Amino acid sequence: MAVIVDANVALKWVIDEDGSEAARRLVAEETLAAPDLMFIECANVLCTKVRRGLISETTSRLALDAILASPIRAISARPSIGAAQIIALELRQRAYDSLYLAIAITEHATLVTADERFARAALAHPVYARSLRLLGA
Repeated sequence: MAVIVDANVALKWVIDEDGSEAARRLVAEETLAAPDLMFIECANVLCTKVRRGLISETTSRLALDAILASPIRAISARPSIGAAQIIALELRQRAYDSLYLAIAITEHATLVTADERFARAALAHPVYARSLRLLGA
């Protein structure tokens, strides 16, 4: 069974921050999948880090190349958008964060996220809690 990862986890593979060690273990030890949206989300965050002066353009490009080269199965987001909207409305969270959980449920997989706010909301729900794990927990 695959583990679904979100952009928060993928970025920890290439940017050293809290949770990077646990995120890198996932790449080494698990079969990973993610919605195709994850890759553009990662590119967007890396561009934001460049604009804020946190990383260089070269680091940004190399980080994205590493994420794109990672052994992750990309899953089309479109079939899960309706389910993501329902989850987002129930949890009062963003639809694009909820997409990862919708895909995890559809794939009978576990979403591993580093987004503590989203994880708290989902873990408090009796159904969604079964399909989610906070990175490092």
